[in-house]
Amino acid sequence: MTGPVLGVLVAEGAAAFARAGIECAELEARLLAQHVFGLNRAGLIVHERDTVGDGAAARFAALVRRRLSREPLAYILGEREFWGLPFSVSRDVLIPRPETEFLVEQALASSRAAGVDASWQALDLGTGSGVIAVVLARELGCRVTAVDRSAAALRVAAENARRHGVAERIAFVRGDCFAALPAGARYDVLVSNPPYVSAREMAALAPEVGCFEPRSALFGGPDGLDCLSAISRNAGPFLRPGAGLFLEIGATQAEAVRSLFTASSSYEDVRILPDLAGRSRVLAARAAA
Repeated sequence: MTGPVLGVLVAEGAAAFARAGIECAELEARLLAQHVFGLNRAGLIVHERDTVGDGAAARFAALVRRRLSREPLAYILGEREFWGLPFSVSRDVLIPRPETEFLVEQALASSRAAGVDASWQALDLGTGSGVIAVVLARELGCRVTAVDRSAAALRVAAENARRHGVAERIAFVRGDCFAALPAGARYDVLVSNPPYVSAREMAALAPEVGCFEPRSALFGGPDGLDCLSAISRNAGPFLRPGAGLFLEIGATQAEAVRSLFTASSSYEDVRILPDLAGRSRVLAARAAA
């Protein structure tokens, strides 16, 4: 007996995704097949007429069912690209997004303009998968303190730091935000993608996000500002004069977040930075001298 044909399996998976309303159905089916059968895109084309074993076909079908349950593709594959690098992800961490690349771009540009060197100390609050900490350590060559309340998230972040050769430059600390930091610690730049989704927005999230990604990394309180407000109140003493502060924010939160930081004497040069689509995306400020 001949087994199922690879190209037919992929086509059937793509059709099932399309019927379920999953965007990029063909691409996602192809990526799942590449993962199961150990092929790249070209290999998938070359072997599309090949038959595959029943065991491999069953593994592919199992992953298709997981995706049809709306589990995010990144969790199924165990990986997501960020900054052109592959990062391990699990359901213990948020899936890295392009918005956070924009946040990192702004922090890197500001740090380089300020004359960053190997003595710099960076702080990543709520590190999750560690993408911010890893990119800062790679690009700036500085030391990074990466904080998260979740031990499981820190294990993923540490794995990514080892994977990209910067484990020796990142200190992973478990704890609740600033309470986890040693007394007297001072940082030259603070970068964070904190929870900022409001209660109303949580209720409207796509199932891939609301049902699978960690709620603690998403939900920012009734108005989404709980964590952002806590940072505005508490970050000042941990920043050296002139240190940069960069926070990812929700697209509708610009004025509320700006007000939090302009109301404090700890910060100056408070700005909201729009992304390439013109959406408010990053709060940038400097620690007052």
